[in-house]
Amino acid sequence: TSLKSTCSERSKLPYLSSCFSFQTFLEQSKTRFNKNYKGMSLSKITTTVGLNIGTVDVGKARLMFWDLGGQEELQSLWDKYYAECHGVIYVIDSTDEERLSESKRAFEKMVTSEVLDGVPILVLANKQDVETCLSIPDIKTAFSDCTSKIGRRDCLTQACSALTGKGVREGIEWMVKCVVRNVHRPPRQRDIT
Repeated sequence: TSLKSTCSERSKLPYLSSCFSFQTFLEQSKTRFNKNYKGMSLSKITTTVGLNIGTVDVGKARLMFWDLGGQEELQSLWDKYYAECHGVIYVIDSTDEERLSESKRAFEKMVTSEVLDGVPILVLANKQDVETCLSIPDIKTAFSDCTSKIGRRDCLTQACSALTGKGVREGIEWMVKCVVRNVHRPPRQRDIT
């Protein structure tokens, strides 16, 4: 699991992800929303160690993604990005059942942070293109005792494949709608044109 922060010059969002899933997700997002972006070869995408930043324009909103590495030793840095974020995208590697409990612990720690109260959360079950992946119901069951900790905020669990791009556009568009209407941490008006 890794934290990915999406932050807009207008509206900021944190984002959490697994292994190199987020970088692939970030590349797919940039490719789908930025008309002149050529994209990076998938063979050049590696596990995020540290921080990657990307910007995506979605309609009238500009999102800046902070792609934070998910390794356990890097998770202590995540909360440094919470105060400025307007949403969280948490990416789960649906093919890594062995690390699912580790991912759940990281998610639970993140979702219970008071700094993120009211901030929308998009949970992406990545690698749904792999036949042996965990299903959305499997993941929801594994994370079921976190449900009450989510509180009163927008939250969606969605299937995606960062490799093929399936679910990428829908997830980003859902997040933009949630950020724009969020009364707890609204985006700055200059960020929404």
